[in-house]
Amino acid sequence: MSSRVAPVVPGSRPELAAQEASIIAERGRVSSLYQVLLNSSPLAEGWEKMLTAVRNRSSVRADLREMAILRVAVVNRAPYEFDAHVRHALKAGMPQAKIDALREPSPHLWSADGRFETVEQLVLDLTDRMTRDIEVPDHAFEPLRAHFDARGLVELVATIAAYNMVSRFLVALKVGH
Repeated sequence: MSSRVAPVVPGSRPELAAQEASIIAERGRVSSLYQVLLNSSPLAEGWEKMLTAVRNRSSVRADLREMAILRVAVVNRAPYEFDAHVRHALKAGMPQAKIDALREPSPHLWSADGRFETVEQLVLDLTDRMTRDIEVPDHAFEPLRAHFDARGLVELVATIAAYNMVSRFLVALKVGH
């Protein structure tokens, strides 16, 4: 099945050349996601700036960031997003076994077998709560303070929130199908 909105083929619209070059400089290519986003140049520009800050300018450990992104993709049934981030997770040092475990239905199972460190369990719990329930109770948020300063907490929550936006965009428009 194809995307619900036709992608903009890179190089087909001269007025987008600078924007496409900027995307390529940050991402290495103009992915299917950005090809669809380029239907709205202002949105594509804002999206690129925000997601670049979230992914490339964050103080959150790369493996934790990618773990949260992968989990958001699983919970939101966004396989394109998951597949796009596996290589980033591997590059960040996440073992394939942990990547595979993120596909399991409940993070509560992970704490019992020792596959994930305490901070990873806390990040996964926050990710699932933000993605499924939206509201995060204090008893689930407070333990994160032992692992993240204010900047880290803001960046972690922003990462989870931003990738919920990404996955919902991808799923709604059937990008990457």
